[in-house]
Amino acid sequence: MSAWLCRDCLSTGAAAASPNRCPRCGSPRIRSHAELFDLSIAHVDCDAFYASVEKRDDPSLRDKPLIIGGGTRGVVSTCCYIARQSGVRSAMPMFKALQLCPDAVVIKPNMAKYVGVSREIRTLMDTMTPVVEPLSIDEAFLDLTGTTALHKAPPAVMLAKFAKAVSDQIGVTISVGLSHNKFLAKIASDLDKPRGFAVIGAEETLSFLHDKPISIIFGVGKVFAETLQRDGYYTIGQLQAEDPHRLMRLYGESGARLSRLAQGQDARKVSTDRSMKSVSSESTFHHDLSDIEALSTELLQCCERLSERLKTKNLVGDTVTLKLKTTGFKLRSRARHLMMPTQLANVLYETGLSLMQKEVDGTAFRLIGIGISGLDEATGIDPIDLLEPQVARKAAAERAMDRVRSKFGRTAVMRGKLYNARTGAPPEASSEQEADDLEGKIR
Repeated sequence: MSAWLCRDCLSTGAAAASPNRCPRCGSPRIRSHAELFDLSIAHVDCDAFYASVEKRDDPSLRDKPLIIGGGTRGVVSTCCYIARQSGVRSAMPMFKALQLCPDAVVIKPNMAKYVGVSREIRTLMDTMTPVVEPLSIDEAFLDLTGTTALHKAPPAVMLAKFAKAVSDQIGVTISVGLSHNKFLAKIASDLDKPRGFAVIGAEETLSFLHDKPISIIFGVGKVFAETLQRDGYYTIGQLQAEDPHRLMRLYGESGARLSRLAQGQDARKVSTDRSMKSVSSESTFHHDLSDIEALSTELLQCCERLSERLKTKNLVGDTVTLKLKTTGFKLRSRARHLMMPTQLANVLYETGLSLMQKEVDGTAFRLIGIGISGLDEATGIDPIDLLEPQVARKAAAERAMDRVRSKFGRTAVMRGKLYNARTGAPPEASSEQEADDLEGKIR
């Protein structure tokens, strides 16, 4: 006996065989499963989120291939399903995407708009359950355990109702994966995109996973997958049949984790406490750069943006990571742990510059980025201010610049290096010292 649910009119029932159409409204959008009304862990994923929002706001784009991303030297942030039929994929270089789909419309990302839509969707999530774990701007885990009495409907019905509300009220579509743990719910949400609603029950877990490739296990990236394949593991079924102790001997704790997930075991709880782990800023150049002066200017701009974000969020971090991408898309990443956590652009820049100087060897780069991790709440004065007088003076000057910018805008005062590289009208001040002078005048 299987339970069934109409995803259009939300009718439910049970039958030996699932109906082809809803007996009430005639819709073919029926989901049936023996455990449909017993499962409560879900993964919700928006379908081509950025592209869906843009098509919602401009109906003329509805039937056109749409790519969201940077210019010809950028990468694809996301694309609609029409563009995907031509082979376009997220993170693909833009020039390659346009070779595959020359008729595509390209739109630069509008993150403020996407964040706003994401918040609307999150508000609807919160009406179902307080246990929501956002993974990104367009996906989240939900635990609806124990909500049946409150909603007078099982989780599957509430999720179908939620998907319908997102489509009708917000104008984008989502796919839902429903299972008995997070690992399987995440897999399920990818099975039936777009507008999907897939279910993986406890009874079928081992058989469902048996012939799946090892690459669907989260945490198994390209390099680890190649290692597993060299050792003879291609499918999850092969991992299911392997002695867990052998996997541990081969891969350590990762081997133990592989063994558990291959059996469909995932004890992780849906957690509402997902603290931010890192903050970063990056820039893709219009032309490849190899000169240290040009690269350092771009780095300083990234550091200023990163510092602004940290200050806005009242965060400090203790590990700086430099990211460089070559013309051939080879990624170089270098990190350094700081003696004291910081949010200052000057400290970020000097740390990033020291890391970058070791990499500038004539190689042409197309992208630079700077990030910081080991985040914690800022408690007031930046601890690094206290290290030595020279550092303290630079920190005080930067704080003065921040105060001026807060009153007159971010271009009211600039560092000399950025001012020299900038074209257009000069700012009111162009150095840290002038920031002190200007602040004194406006008090």
